[in-house]
Amino acid sequence: MNIQDIKQRFEIIGNSPLLNIALETAVKVAPTDITVLINGESGVGKEAFSKIIHALSNRKHGPFIAVNCGAIPEGTIDSELFGHEKGSFTGASDTRKGYFETVNGGTIFLDEVGELPLETQARLLRVLESGEFIKVGSSKTQKTDVRVVAATNKDLLALSDNGKFREDLYYRLSTVPIKVPPLRERKEDIHLLFRKFAADFAEKYRSKPIVLDAEAQQLLINNRFPGNIRQLKNIAEQLSVLDDDKNITANELMRVLPAERSTVPMLFDGGQDKTGLSERDIFYKVLFDLRKDMNDLKGIVFGMLQNGTAPENINPESYAQPFAHAYNPTPQPAPIYATQTQVYTQQPPSNNNSNIIEIPDAQPVIESLSLEDKEIELIKKALDKYNGKRKKAAAELGISERTLYRKIKQYDLE
Repeated sequence: MNIQDIKQRFEIIGNSPLLNIALETAVKVAPTDITVLINGESGVGKEAFSKIIHALSNRKHGPFIAVNCGAIPEGTIDSELFGHEKGSFTGASDTRKGYFETVNGGTIFLDEVGELPLETQARLLRVLESGEFIKVGSSKTQKTDVRVVAATNKDLLALSDNGKFREDLYYRLSTVPIKVPPLRERKEDIHLLFRKFAADFAEKYRSKPIVLDAEAQQLLINNRFPGNIRQLKNIAEQLSVLDDDKNITANELMRVLPAERSTVPMLFDGGQDKTGLSERDIFYKVLFDLRKDMNDLKGIVFGMLQNGTAPENINPESYAQPFAHAYNPTPQPAPIYATQTQVYTQQPPSNNNSNIIEIPDAQPVIESLSLEDKEIELIKKALDKYNGKRKKAAAELGISERTLYRKIKQYDLE
């Protein structure tokens, strides 16, 4: 069966090269029992590929079930997938078969597999490796013959690096990976899909199909579609229902297109990192940015002093010394003078003070640039500010209370 026959049978619209590659891979792997991992953003049609794989496999006469792992509560997902024995937990009034038992001989599609809890991932790995599972509350091992097709819109390797997904399970699932392209990478297919949806909704609502003018077509094609095919279908339905004039202009299309969302990542969200940076990395970044801003500010003031444009109440000597090195590539170390109460890097003002002592070999005190020292200093200041109340101190530092507790133990700040 060639690709065009597959598209016609399963109502796949589009001629994108990336789409064709994904379909060819699905057709080739379908007759085997190899586990498949379908990667793609939300709304690209990953479930359609799982149905193609099942329909073209030797299990096509067996059962097929699609399970959304993200929609099942963590406390019941083991029971849903593997079943449970009567009395194994509160509310387990009867023995129940799980999906891996009822779909024996068929195919199970695990959508959003990245949402599985780690304990469930361990159970799934055992099924994939040996075909065995144990019901919740049982000690009896059972066998099953089920082909697993999984799908995700997340980077499972990145989750694995953060300890949220088992690396061995990832490699077991992705024996053959299939990448379903997002709609923005299939621009040549966007208008074809829109016309198909417009015709379907015209038949559903018994009206004329909507038609886009040239400017509206170009606007549609250039949209990013974060919701992919699902979003495009919603737009077609809105226009089919709400627009009396079935000839759609760019202005009319603009009214139903969502505003572009910002793609700037947030550094903080309740103490949880969203960019792959650890809390420690973010903490250091804030410190360095603050230091750079202060140096920039001092540089501006010193430039004003050099040009004679500084306000009268600014003492040039208080700013000139820290930046002398910037204008003198080979600065000479200045002698240090000391009294009982003060230290000078220049000759102190003459006040006939006999206690002034010149220290010719002394060096200015260099501020510590150790990141660890800075972190300890800020943690101490935050704890002192809030009289040892860790919750408030953690909020002040922009980290979680749990992380603060760990750092207090690490630096022995009890």
